[in-house]
Amino acid sequence: MVDGSSFGGLPAGLPAGRLIVPDLDFADDMWAGTPVLWVSDEIVPDAGERWERLYVAHPETGLYPLLLEGLRSDADRPWRVGELSPVAEGAIDALTAEGVLRRFWSDVTDEDDEDVPPYEDWPGLAGAGVRVAEPGDAAREHAELWAKDGVLLGLVPAARGADALSLAGWGGPLNHTNFTQEISAVVRSWEDRFGVRVVRVGFDTLDLSVAAPPVTIEQARHITAEHYAFCPDNIWQGGAGFEEYAADLVDADHWSFWWD
Repeated sequence: MVDGSSFGGLPAGLPAGRLIVPDLDFADDMWAGTPVLWVSDEIVPDAGERWERLYVAHPETGLYPLLLEGLRSDADRPWRVGELSPVAEGAIDALTAEGVLRRFWSDVTDEDDEDVPPYEDWPGLAGAGVRVAEPGDAAREHAELWAKDGVLLGLVPAARGADALSLAGWGGPLNHTNFTQEISAVVRSWEDRFGVRVVRVGFDTLDLSVAAPPVTIEQARHITAEHYAFCPDNIWQGGAGFEEYAADLVDADHWSFWWD
C-alpha cells in the first residue's frame, strides 16, 4: 500500500522540479510540511516520452506520473502554489462507485428539467467493456498526443492513477463535489471495468485513456448515465444532448471531463 503522505527517492533523470506542500488555506493542518506532489519547474518538451518511462517504472517507484495543466490566467495554480486539499487513501477505500454515482445521479436529475436521460431511475453501473488495447499502450498514445499542448510533469505517491487525484489534493470538480475521493472512487471502477488510465489533469479538467470502450449504443447510453452523474457539465455545457453524447462514446479511446 502506497502512503500518499510521503515520498521515497525520486527517479533519476527528472527535469528541474520541486516537491509541493499544500497551502494550509486549502488543506487540513495534518498536511503541514508534507509534500504531496512533485512538479516540474517548466513545461516539459518531451513530457509524453517521460510520462511513458515513469508509468512503466511506477510499480517500482510507487510514483504515478501525471501530465499537468494550470489555470490559463495563472499557470501556477493549482499545482505550484499548493492550492491542494489532499485526503488519505482510506477516504477512497470507504466509498464505492455505485454509491457515489447513485447520489450524484439523484442530485443532477433533480436539477435538470431539459435534457432528461432515457432512464427513470439510476440504472446502476454499466457492465465491463471488452479491451481493444492494453491499458498501458492506450495511455502511452494519449500521453504523447496530450503532451503536445505543453504540460508540466507531475509525480504522486499513489498505487493507481485514480488515487493520485485525491492524494495530490486536486480540487477540479469543486463545483460538483467538495470531496475528490468521490471522483477517485468512480475512476477506480472505470480503471477496472474499462481499462481507463489517468493521463492528464488540469485545474478543472481530467483526461483519461480508455482501453475497453463501449462498442454498442446500448452500452454507451449506460456509460453516458455514469458520465452524466460524474460530470454533468459535459452534457449541460458540452453542446451535445444525452443521445448525441452516447453516440460519440461508441469506440471512443479517451474520455475528457470539465467542471465549470
